Amino acid sequence: MSTQSQVKIVEVGPRDGLQNETKVLSPEQKFELIERLYRSGLRSIEVGSLVNPARVPQMANSDALYKALDSSDFFSGQQSFPVLVPNIKGMERAIELGVKEIACFTAASDTFNEKNIGCDIEESFTRIAAVMELARQHHIAVRGYLSCIVSCPYEGAISQAKVAQLTERLLDLGCYEISLGDTIGVATPGQISPLLEQILRKTASDKLALHLHDTYGQALANISVGLAMGIRSFDSSIAGLGGCPYAPGASGNVATEDLVYMLHGMGFHTHVDLTELVETGSHISNLLGRQNNSKVGLALLSQNRRTESGVGVGSCK
Repeated sequence: MSTQSQVKIVEVGPRDGLQNETKVLSPEQKFELIERLYRSGLRSIEVGSLVNPARVPQMANSDALYKALDSSDFFSGQQSFPVLVPNIKGMERAIELGVKEIACFTAASDTFNEKNIGCDIEESFTRIAAVMELARQHHIAVRGYLSCIVSCPYEGAISQAKVAQLTERLLDLGCYEISLGDTIGVATPGQISPLLEQILRKTASDKLALHLHDTYGQALANISVGLAMGIRSFDSSIAGLGGCPYAPGASGNVATEDLVYMLHGMGFHTHVDLTELVETGSHISNLLGRQNNSKVGLALLSQNRRTESGVGVGSCK
């Protein structure tokens, strides 16, 4: 199988998805969700964040969850269970837990950073550098997030040159991959294409991922642009869960079911079972008492219900 035909999916539902939900799930409920995602074939699943629980109460039990996952015999050891780490204090917790991969984050907007993590871009890099040093000492892999790559809810349009420069800086600090985030989901292919062109002048495509929220329904179109430009790593969230507490109006990340359906239809390989994935999306949506935001999930669930009830398909125009 050609490496160009393989796509890595980083499932962010248990962290990025659940952090904006009003209902707080127990470690046991989160464990079941992650087990279901793993059973579908996903092998990179962001399981939580080691942030101040007062700021993000939905992530308060991330320590207990990671311990349960780490001690479980169910998982093969070939998977990646990264956790989000905001600072040295969070990094120290990660080391105590025996975490093997973390994600660090900043934004291409000073104002968004101030709202999100209480500091500007430069201070965020100082914090990341300190986290990276500890990560090197303890042989922990680090993935970097760069938010607001096209627009900021507070500052508006973001400079493409600035995004390219910050991407290079995160790689220079030692991140193995940079996930470029359209945090408020406003980007179109006409914006993503020239942005990636600028970044790819100095950065290899295998060092990049896309993290696209679907507020305006453009995420899959933007992912298609990334695929055409050689990117093979994408973040997604089961049932389209998510949003950001510091990005008013932003919807969840692109639904994993929708992404997998599109990739398989384009001839790419993900090693993910779409049927299992759709069932998982239905499970978590019901558990949270919320609308399932996956169009593929809703379509296949509806199709299954019609088949089970023996209802035929009528003529539609």
